[in-house]
Amino acid sequence: MSKFKEFLKRKDIEISLKRYGIDALGAMAQGLFCSLLIGTIINTLGTQFHIPFLTTPVATVSGVEYTVGGLASAMSGPAMAVAIGYALKSPPLVLFSLITVGFASNALGGAGGPLAVLFVAIISAEIGKAVSKETKVDILVTPLVTIGVGVALSAWWAPALGTAAMKVGNLIMWATNLQPFLMGILVSVVMGIALTLPISSAAICAALGLTGLAGGAAVAGCSAQMIGFAVMSFAENRWSGLISQGIGTSMLQMGNIVKNPRIWIAPILTSAITGPIATCLFHLEMNGAPVSSGMGTCGLVGQIGVYTGWMNDIAAGTRTAVTAMDWIGLLLVSIVLPAVLCPLINLVLRKIGWVKDGDMTLS
Repeated sequence: MSKFKEFLKRKDIEISLKRYGIDALGAMAQGLFCSLLIGTIINTLGTQFHIPFLTTPVATVSGVEYTVGGLASAMSGPAMAVAIGYALKSPPLVLFSLITVGFASNALGGAGGPLAVLFVAIISAEIGKAVSKETKVDILVTPLVTIGVGVALSAWWAPALGTAAMKVGNLIMWATNLQPFLMGILVSVVMGIALTLPISSAAICAALGLTGLAGGAAVAGCSAQMIGFAVMSFAENRWSGLISQGIGTSMLQMGNIVKNPRIWIAPILTSAITGPIATCLFHLEMNGAPVSSGMGTCGLVGQIGVYTGWMNDIAAGTRTAVTAMDWIGLLLVSIVLPAVLCPLINLVLRKIGWVKDGDMTLS
């Protein structure tokens, strides 16, 4: 057993929740952002601003035409797998081999492809790392093992993992449509907490294919955390803190949350309020890329995703136009209400002594 542990240490194979549930999951979200999400944004910009270069097909593969954004989106599987491999500190030959693994697992996983990529890429990367540089023909053995394991697992697991992920996502969306008030609170709070924790709410939403009303609640919850922390800590962190948290990430507050968990009460309560407002009052839906549901106001990706969904609905004929109420709902739920409610709730916490000056200062 000691020799096996030494082997794992030498190969930098760390079997832990942090490595797989935080590092790999977070990296997967970045891979999604740099492929599917960026591709969606490029397509939206091209369509809305009538930019020919962005709307004209630039490549045709097997009879399928791709725009610039379409090419980026098509590479989401390889991008996720390589990002996971990078997070797991894979050597070059393993990392490059994961391109094929990611494509296979994402394609065979169907709509639930991101979850399949997560599992298959992790196992393939770790097995690839285990055999890396163990033979004199490493340039042949490592890619063969990594790709062989990855494609085999993709054929074996990916369809089932993809189906399971979609069933869970569909269940959440069905429950949200059935009980928009209660599920609006639950989805908003859980996704908001996930966004601030060192895990990836974006990857979770992508893996579950979370869209519709549930996606709208997720946007509300994530935005409540980011805008809430940014505004209520303005006295300590000023403009740099407002920007870094408001359009960056509320994860910057995790160190302070560990020191005083009570600073988290205001953003969580705010998300519990804005979630049902999004689902019940404004019927805010996220019908863009599911990964956008878990991004909140990070680069305004959540809001861009909602807008992209509106355009998709108009193109599909399920929506006639974007109304003033649509814009009012989006702005209120994702920016205005968190900026007002969170500091007010935090003021009460300050009065009873649960939160003090300096508790939210970013280092």
